[in-house]
Amino acid sequence: MNQYDTRDFKKDLEAFGIVLSERQLEQFLRYYEMLAEWNDRVNLTAITEYQDVLKKHFVDSLSLTKVYDLRQNYSIVDVGTGAGFPGLALKIAFPGLKVTLLDSLNKRIQFLDAVIKELGLQGVETVHGRAEDLAKPGKRRESYDLCVSRAVANLSTLSEYCLPFVKKGGLFIAYKSEKAVSEIEQAEKAIFLLGGRIRERTEFTLPDSDIHRSLFVIEKKKETPEKYPRKAGLPSKEPL
Repeated sequence: MNQYDTRDFKKDLEAFGIVLSERQLEQFLRYYEMLAEWNDRVNLTAITEYQDVLKKHFVDSLSLTKVYDLRQNYSIVDVGTGAGFPGLALKIAFPGLKVTLLDSLNKRIQFLDAVIKELGLQGVETVHGRAEDLAKPGKRRESYDLCVSRAVANLSTLSEYCLPFVKKGGLFIAYKSEKAVSEIEQAEKAIFLLGGRIRERTEFTLPDSDIHRSLFVIEKKKETPEKYPRKAGLPSKEPL
């Protein structure tokens, strides 16, 4: 493996109370290398510079520890995982998690499968499909303690994709930029219809940066009505 300067990465993670073993550090570095290799032929991310990937993908993904205790062996689904953010990064840092990475594009799933195999990870699966289909009764509905998403969609749409996956009493946590604050009012109605309520919003900047982030923590108070999520495409075209 190439010699990488990991001092800033370690320092950033210590700000979130995370200390990686040498093995975990090697896994993150190999993940970065594979991301750069595959990105030449599969459009995974516009962010490819080493320090940028560490800060804007890995550290950002692990910022979840600000609002959620990941030391328990929870079951997590990452909806619209893309190149594995945040779900795969969370799995590397917290190996006890049971993680499902869900994406609608098969090329991304192939990349994730290759990384999982290369890193020797256990207790993580990939699923190719659309959230609207996989959250139906009889599939993966209300199967997870936590749903996470860094997908680019408004909070109303994301909630319709994500809350149906969460068990009653579980949480959906959305990663957003600071611009998302304006979405709250519109999203509250949708979240109520889907059986949830906004428990908190935590705003912060990533360590040693001016990169603003918000984590929206949404609690599943009751079962989501069976008519949600609506058929493919509707949640984004016509948010609740």
